[in-house]
Amino acid sequence: MPHAGRPRSEQSRCRILQTALRLARTRGYANVTMDEIASEAGAGKQTIYRWWRSKAEVVLDALRENARVEIVIPDTGSLREDVAGFLSSTFDAQQRRTGMTRVLQAMMAEAQHDKDFADLFRDSFIEPRRETLRTLFARAHARGEVRTLDEVDLWIDVAFGVMWYRLLADVGPLDATLAEKLASLLSEASGAHPKGVTTAAKK
Repeated sequence: MPHAGRPRSEQSRCRILQTALRLARTRGYANVTMDEIASEAGAGKQTIYRWWRSKAEVVLDALRENARVEIVIPDTGSLREDVAGFLSSTFDAQQRRTGMTRVLQAMMAEAQHDKDFADLFRDSFIEPRRETLRTLFARAHARGEVRTLDEVDLWIDVAFGVMWYRLLADVGPLDATLAEKLASLLSEASGAHPKGVTTAAKK
């Protein structure tokens, strides 16, 4: 009878990712080596290099997996509520585990001096989150809540610009209160209104 569960290679991959993220969070990204990841994950270093080109790529992949599991994409029928829910979930996933902020800071720092990693970081981590927020605006537009999407990229810049500014400069919390304020700001900027309610009717 076949053994139930994930194939061994998938189990090993998940164990490596979990180990890499745990070490980066608890010890600091700069203090972790590929040898330590391999040793604690019970995997050969050659196995890790077969799947990832660098420590940064291992940790980035771990962050992507973590976000895929923990970040909620709501569909409430309200742009403001959807944006607030998505941003709140994004902030919470980041703040829930000690050391996650400094891992993200390390990824951004890595991207500043490694163009190949910067491209990967943008395409596989930053852009999917932008696309999710873009989808929330597109849904609002489709149901008649938002009249135009001409400035959607600017609205997305505002949301994530505030997030990364606070994360990198440590000038304020990333929490549900900020998510609510940003959702209200973006809802107002986009001219969002309930389906069937015209701008003229609101005046």
